[in-house]
Amino acid sequence: MERALITDLVEWKEKQGRKPLILKGVRQCGKTYLLKEFGRRYYADVAYFNFEENDSLKAVFEKDYDTGRILFELGLVFGKTIQPDSALIILDEVQECGRAITAMKYFCENAPEYHIVCAGSLLGVALHKQLSFPVGKVDFLTLYPMSFPEFLRAAGPENLADFVESFKQGDALPEPIAERLVTFLRQYYITGGMPEAVETWCRTHNMEQVESVQQAIINSYELDFAKHAPAKDFPKLSAIWRSIPEQLAKENTKFIFSHVKKGWRSKDLEDALEWLIGAGLVYKVCRIEKPFMPLSSYADDTAFKLYMADVGILRKLSKLPYEVVRDATPNYREFKGSMTENYVLCELLKSVDDTAYYWSSGNTAEVDFIIQCGSEIVPIEVKSERNVKARSLAEYRKKYEPKYAVKTSMKNETNGREVLSIPLYLISSMKGFMK
Repeated sequence: MERALITDLVEWKEKQGRKPLILKGVRQCGKTYLLKEFGRRYYADVAYFNFEENDSLKAVFEKDYDTGRILFELGLVFGKTIQPDSALIILDEVQECGRAITAMKYFCENAPEYHIVCAGSLLGVALHKQLSFPVGKVDFLTLYPMSFPEFLRAAGPENLADFVESFKQGDALPEPIAERLVTFLRQYYITGGMPEAVETWCRTHNMEQVESVQQAIINSYELDFAKHAPAKDFPKLSAIWRSIPEQLAKENTKFIFSHVKKGWRSKDLEDALEWLIGAGLVYKVCRIEKPFMPLSSYADDTAFKLYMADVGILRKLSKLPYEVVRDATPNYREFKGSMTENYVLCELLKSVDDTAYYWSSGNTAEVDFIIQCGSEIVPIEVKSERNVKARSLAEYRKKYEPKYAVKTSMKNETNGREVLSIPLYLISSMKGFMK
């Protein structure tokens, strides 16, 4: 399955002043597969080392930070000398060895000719703890679960994915093609973007097998809570994680700590929540009252919504039957809006910006997402079906007069200048539409 990030990896390989690379990403989003495939295509050798599978590897980094010695000993483990220009060195699950992360400073300074990538599913958590982090000595990339365009390329006919990629704002989208895209999008809501779940769907078209994969992924996340998080936070992590679908199902989707468990307050749960965010499992979308730059300066950290890193995992954790999503069952309403918001957020984080906010004005209006796209602040109103009335967006535009605003829905409509109408299945192309 083709991943778009391989283009960024090639750019990193060819970049002047290349530094060691840190690849972050939630567990089972495809980091190891992508890096090995990148190495297979663009290098003569792939020297792969996994700190979780081979605990003795840590000893290579324990003595000192002599890059020559480290490379010699890694070569002994690999079985041959690691050549600087023809081999890709992959240090996987590197969060298990903090000294290996620190060593990247010395690889940057003393052995820049080597191509080295550090990857890990809990790197976000580890980097917060790492005392000797090599600031300014590493490059960063983040791999997310598969986007809808990546899913479409894997699960749909190849010419359909090509057509979507070449589509331009203002073009007429033939209705039969639009209907096919809606069908694939509903399937993506069900399957999500975890590569193993997508591969299982493409291979079997059996939802019971897909759900078995999704449950195994959920189980692995919860095992991480027990294995890697502080023992005191384990019950809190599980409680927050399990409460996200419940809170998104409510009319007011603002996350409320006391709804996690009666009597628990924000100060009791903040550390556990930060662990989930650092692990990449959860996205925190804070409220802003004024959409001015920099957006982070106007964020209210006490008022926020929580979303999950993958819409398919959200559906499975919520125990929402896949038939309900596939058939757009009438009694599936409020949660459908939240699932659609979760999908849009994930697509925006992958394709436009790595941070999003929401805007509200008292209890009278609320715009689902506010993002920074280049030098513009863009409000985005999300509709789960074909209803495109957007009273809150109109109030926002009247108050702040943004250059661009976006409405996204299932409606086959790609027009507008000041208010761009973008179908949900094309929302990842929003940046291109604005250009």
